[in-house]
Amino acid sequence: MSVGLRPDGVPSRLLDRSIEEIARSYRLDPRIPELVPGFDAPFFQAGLAGYSDGAMRLIARRHGCPFCVTEALLDRTLINGGKGRRKEDPDLIASECGMGEIGDNQVAGLDDHPLAGQVMGTDPGEMAEATAILVGMGYDVIDVNFACPVKKIKRRSRGGHFLANPDDAIAVLESVRNAAREVPVSVKLRRGWDDTPEMTSCFERLFDATYDLGCAWATVHCRTVQQRYVGPGRWEFLRELRRRHPDRIFFGSGDVWTVDDIFAMLELTGVSAVSVARGCIGHPWIFRQARELLEGRAPTEPTLADQRTTLTDHLEYARVIHGERVASRQMRKFGIKFAAHHPRSADVKKAFIAAESMAAWSDVIDRFYPRSKG
Repeated sequence: MSVGLRPDGVPSRLLDRSIEEIARSYRLDPRIPELVPGFDAPFFQAGLAGYSDGAMRLIARRHGCPFCVTEALLDRTLINGGKGRRKEDPDLIASECGMGEIGDNQVAGLDDHPLAGQVMGTDPGEMAEATAILVGMGYDVIDVNFACPVKKIKRRSRGGHFLANPDDAIAVLESVRNAAREVPVSVKLRRGWDDTPEMTSCFERLFDATYDLGCAWATVHCRTVQQRYVGPGRWEFLRELRRRHPDRIFFGSGDVWTVDDIFAMLELTGVSAVSVARGCIGHPWIFRQARELLEGRAPTEPTLADQRTTLTDHLEYARVIHGERVASRQMRKFGIKFAAHHPRSADVKKAFIAAESMAAWSDVIDRFYPRSKG
């Protein structure tokens, strides 16, 4: 399904049975919905820097996504009252986008829960303070980012840097776990800083500490920090991690581009659930397709009417959250991904890139996505 959405260089995965058989027979680990009510399927939307804002999350949920993670929120920014106080308040976002009470928005499919607030920082005390802020805002899970590979993160000793410094990471994680109290804590990791034996040992220490400290799960990206997003992910690393730890809840991440990839990763690695990251940008239907497969139905591709409705809703949510000027700029990166589903993808992509206002965006949608009749 949607094989054309997978980038060149990503290896094909050999399976002993069909995707349909895998999906029909799959049973979610019951501990997951016990930890997070509403997390009822073995996939979720990852935290994506610059993408996974309230607008993208609400669109994903309307297409069957059971759980979402925010992009990384910096501890000091949260403490100082910046981003994260309004633009990442899940109940306020849903209320504003629905223009009604929270209960009304839940009925309309505008409920931004369950949701993990992903926090990133350096100092254990500041991370604890930021965690308390997120707990007070009503997040269902606190997710600690020990995976971000951006170069400036290394200079500031946070994110993926911690994979080379497990003692520091464990101190941060312990402070977050204590500050979160009854709220579950999860951890985002990569398979290591690099593939040296020393870094392999560092990963194992941090992975073990995640569970020793009482965290709910780890999400493990199967590339190293030094790889960033280049080259194929090593799914065999996840499979071996499952072999060594058969009873732990942990999720897999890396090279999930289509609905087939979700079920292939579940089958080949044994992870408890799959983190869908770049593969769901401009493709929220991946979650609907996954649910269709779980229910024994053939996954359906989005019609032009589906695409129009989704684009229009996404644009409106972005406008409410960010304002017209910012939304019209931010939506370009989504538009070029949405365009891949259109029969005239090159023309649509070009038109979305040229759109510089909300009016221009609406014109592109009207031009290429006709209103359904009747």
